[in-house]
Amino acid sequence: MSEAMRLIVDGYLSLKNRDALEEMRAHRQRLRKRLEEQTPGGIDAGPAMEALDEDLRVIEAAINRH
Repeated sequence: MSEAMRLIVDGYLSLKNRDALEEMRAHRQRLRKRLEEQTPGGIDAGPAMEALDEDLRVIEAAINRH
């Protein structure tokens, strides 16, 4: 998924659409928080959390480049 995220982020960068990048970041942050809060015991949410963290790193790097 991170390759798809990189392509999307690169598209928003080329369009100079910082608002879209910030909205994506906020959405991923909300998803991560909900996953953290709502994952029942015994279920390993680690891989999903790692994927969201990677998306957030890619988005943050793009915002910082913008």
